[in-house]
Amino acid sequence: MKRLLFVGFGGLLLLLAFTGLNALSVLTKIQTRNESIRADYFNRDRILEQLRSDIYLSGTHVRDLILERDPNLADTHRKELDDTRLRIEANVAAYEKILRGEERAPFQQFTEELKAYFDSLRPALEWNADQRRALGYSFMKNSLLPRRMVIVHLADQISAVNQKQMDAGNRQVALLFADFRRSLIVLLILTLIGGTLLAGGSVYRILRLERISAQRFDEVAQARGALRHLSARLIEVQESERRALSRELHDEVGQSLSALLLGLGNVAAMISPEASSDARAQLHDLRRLAERTVAVVRDMSLLLRPSMLDDLGLIPAVQWQAREVSRTKNIAVHVHADSLPEDIPDEYKTCTYRIVQEALHNIVRHAKAKSVLIHLGQLGDNLLLTIQDDGQGFTPAREKGLGLLGMEERVKHLCGSFRIESARGAGTSIRVELPLSEKDTAVPA
Repeated sequence: MKRLLFVGFGGLLLLLAFTGLNALSVLTKIQTRNESIRADYFNRDRILEQLRSDIYLSGTHVRDLILERDPNLADTHRKELDDTRLRIEANVAAYEKILRGEERAPFQQFTEELKAYFDSLRPALEWNADQRRALGYSFMKNSLLPRRMVIVHLADQISAVNQKQMDAGNRQVALLFADFRRSLIVLLILTLIGGTLLAGGSVYRILRLERISAQRFDEVAQARGALRHLSARLIEVQESERRALSRELHDEVGQSLSALLLGLGNVAAMISPEASSDARAQLHDLRRLAERTVAVVRDMSLLLRPSMLDDLGLIPAVQWQAREVSRTKNIAVHVHADSLPEDIPDEYKTCTYRIVQEALHNIVRHAKAKSVLIHLGQLGDNLLLTIQDDGQGFTPAREKGLGLLGMEERVKHLCGSFRIESARGAGTSIRVELPLSEKDTAVPA
């Protein structure tokens, strides 16, 4: 699919690039052609206009020459006529260089008439004043003016041919535009078809991947819910087993050891003063061993599940745990507790106590702290627990162990919030909020 997308998008981009380059090329060609046609037309038209003007001007010079009686002024008009003739011949030669096939016949006729026109003027140029006065009017009426009109008419025909050429050039430009429009439409249609197919394939693929992702997400969510449910169930089973073991140790093993102590005391009372000192020493050692065993069993029972948590409540159990840590680990643990509701669910009390127990265990092992402050209270409808130490701190994002994960899992199971803040050399703060309202305490499946 990736290769198909690359090929599709690459082909579409190449098609767009080709369309753009082709459009630029055609537009440049059209612009060049149009400018060439306009420049050629205006050049031809300029030459033809100059020819018309000079032809009219030549007639004016001839008229002035014929009507002039002063010989000096007559020579001036003759010279002006010669200059005009030279300009006409130069323009005819210039136009002949750019002559087209359609213009050859009228242009040849034009040059013949022009030659005949100037040939007809030659006798009049040699007349004296009396001849010009006698023959001038008849010459102008019968020869000069008709020939000049014929020449101008031929120049107009050439101009008309030039205009036709201009129109033909415009039609060529229009054809170029039409071809460009057709090719652009074809390329746009191909681009739209390719883009539509590519977009359709991409959308189909994306929707398919989205459905697959949604299915995977649902599967992950279900698996996560199942894991959370399993974790909660394991915690419940663990607490149940701890409670059973604690009760068994307290009731059965503790009572048996207490009976053993009592029996040893009775035996010691029955031994006569005359008995051997070795027997008394062994009996004393057995009694001390039994007392230590009772203390160990009691501590194990309290660690597994302090009976005061069920008998006296959460705050006394937390205070006892703090005293035990302060007594055995040389860390000052202070507990500030506000009044809490009497009907806190057992799982909330267990969760809070286990978090305190695990936090103190981590502080003793890793924090190197001197003092710990535990605060228990109620914030709105939530049970609030904060634990603050002055230890060396750590980076929670990189150093979160199983103990912290277990705390967080317990809190999430009860729909609470768990937040830990710590930094190197700045201690650690744990904040737990457990919702006590009925609608918030629903445990997720």
